[in-house]
Amino acid sequence: MLIDEGLASILANAILVLLLIIMFDYTFGWLERKTIAKAQFRHGPTYLGPFGFLQNIADVIKLIAKENIVPSNADKLIFSVLPPLFLSFFIFLVYLLPFSNSIGISLSLGLLAVFVLLSFSPLIVFLIGIASGNKFSAISAQRSVIMLLGYEIPLILSIAGVVLYAGSFNIATIVNDQRSAYFIFLMPIAFAVFFISMLAELERPPFDLREADSELIAGWLVDVGAPYYALALFVDYTRMFLGSLLISLLFLGGWLGPSILPPLIWLMIKAFVVAFIIVIIRATTVRMRLDKLLSFGWFWLLPLSVVSIILTFLLFVR
Repeated sequence: MLIDEGLASILANAILVLLLIIMFDYTFGWLERKTIAKAQFRHGPTYLGPFGFLQNIADVIKLIAKENIVPSNADKLIFSVLPPLFLSFFIFLVYLLPFSNSIGISLSLGLLAVFVLLSFSPLIVFLIGIASGNKFSAISAQRSVIMLLGYEIPLILSIAGVVLYAGSFNIATIVNDQRSAYFIFLMPIAFAVFFISMLAELERPPFDLREADSELIAGWLVDVGAPYYALALFVDYTRMFLGSLLISLLFLGGWLGPSILPPLIWLMIKAFVVAFIIVIIRATTVRMRLDKLLSFGWFWLLPLSVVSIILTFLLFVR
């Protein structure tokens, strides 16, 4: 009976995570298109459903209905397996996050597990680009790996202050320690470094070097067929969900909020607000040059993350 109850709990959490991912990915995809269209004085999705909300369904059906073409020079096995594996990888990372004190998984080393696994994403990106057999995809994958590796160090260091203050790697403990004050107010430098580094980790503008239109076209996605391109969009939006959740959990109080709404709703509201801010940044910034991007990470964010750790230790650790 205990085993059955445990399996039922795991299955329930998995179903909840999938439903939340689908809801976020679909809504965020529509929100991003509408927001960028407004910024560029366009209509965006309009005809299907209220405010064009059903347009994404039509686009997904169109992409899935097309033939999945694999390049002749590609390593067919790796090229076919890695994109679905990439999506499964990020769904699993979202699964490791708690959504309230009673919903989701609460691991004692949950934060450490998430970031250790997240460090493998550059390897997967690199393999996808190389396996296509296209030089543009390979160059794009190399750029992405260089950027991701350069920004992962300040990303990880920026959460050291959070762990020091909470005294735990348990994400639920970190959230509950923000009842008196959110960490965005106690550690503004750490938040700024984490937010910017997370933009790079998500490959969102101005850090979207994989899609340098004038030279690399669609980057390491240039050779994927229509069904895999739809899968790649799902991967991107799932990464966005993961990043927005981490920012909300670590610095914005996670599911904490007035009791007028359930904790899960508060967490989702904060995640959508973070995602909306990221969309605004995409609509108002230009892509950084590779050397400027790397200099910013190594010479600004890395020292600031170290300063944040020192300040947190001096001010809050007893």
